[in-house]
Amino acid sequence: MTLRHFRILQTVAETGSFTKAADRLYITQSAVSHAIREMEEEAGTELFDRLPRKVRLTPCGQLLLEEVTPILASCDTLEAHMGRLEYQAPLRIVSSITIASFWLPEALRSFHSEWPDTEVYVDVAPAAGAMNLLQKGKVDLALTEGTLPQGAYVCEIFASYSMKILCAPGYRKKPGPADVKELSQEKLLLREKGSAVRDTFDSALYLNGYAAYPRWTSVNSQALMEAAKAGLGITVLPEPLVEKEIRKGELIELEVPDLKLENELIAVRHRSKYVTMPMRGLLKSVRSCKGRTAKGQEIPQI
Repeated sequence: MTLRHFRILQTVAETGSFTKAADRLYITQSAVSHAIREMEEEAGTELFDRLPRKVRLTPCGQLLLEEVTPILASCDTLEAHMGRLEYQAPLRIVSSITIASFWLPEALRSFHSEWPDTEVYVDVAPAAGAMNLLQKGKVDLALTEGTLPQGAYVCEIFASYSMKILCAPGYRKKPGPADVKELSQEKLLLREKGSAVRDTFDSALYLNGYAAYPRWTSVNSQALMEAAKAGLGITVLPEPLVEKEIRKGELIELEVPDLKLENELIAVRHRSKYVTMPMRGLLKSVRSCKGRTAKGQEIPQI
């Protein structure tokens, strides 16, 4: 038996007539009779009493109708929702820590104002972990930073930020700028390998012929900031994260003229993955969001 059989059974029961059921369902009376006969053969019993002017469910027919009615109701509900499935399906994104801190909240607030029925689930992870989740198909969109990922991806740069080389006031005895060699020999307080900040810093040193051998390695930028404030070494962190500490004089910037440290922020998705209307809306919100520093100033967009 199929849903078509169940719908014919329900309609005949409601109208009390094979002819009226056929008219309501826009099929022939013979099609209705044939479907009822098929169900009766499968059930091994009569489902309708054929009276002179109408048909009426038998007790067995009533039992079957009670079983199929919830199924048909669910189908009706599904049919009503079919046109809105795309809007109700959740979006899953992964974001780097910096983007989640300074860009994502504004983007999601804007998105939800236009797409209130679409839930968004967010994982916050280092840049390398973000791309791993996208690669495995566990998320629809990765908001990451640093170098453009290789592979069958659509990548869109939507903003950028500078990274600051920082230490506590009085930490360095030698005033003025430092060169790359001096910096590489310092007590460095750095993010872990695989983070966008660390990868960018390591690449900049490598291009100048040097490498980093940090005294501290941490997944927590706040811990590195506090260590630098305590005079334990030099750290490299995103400008939006340390703007307040610089303004208050708790950290000072060390100039290294030969190092240009900047990360681009990238929205990444699979090239072959269908882009729903809500996803288009989310990408639009990401493009238009303006990151904020601790002081509330806008971070430059690309």
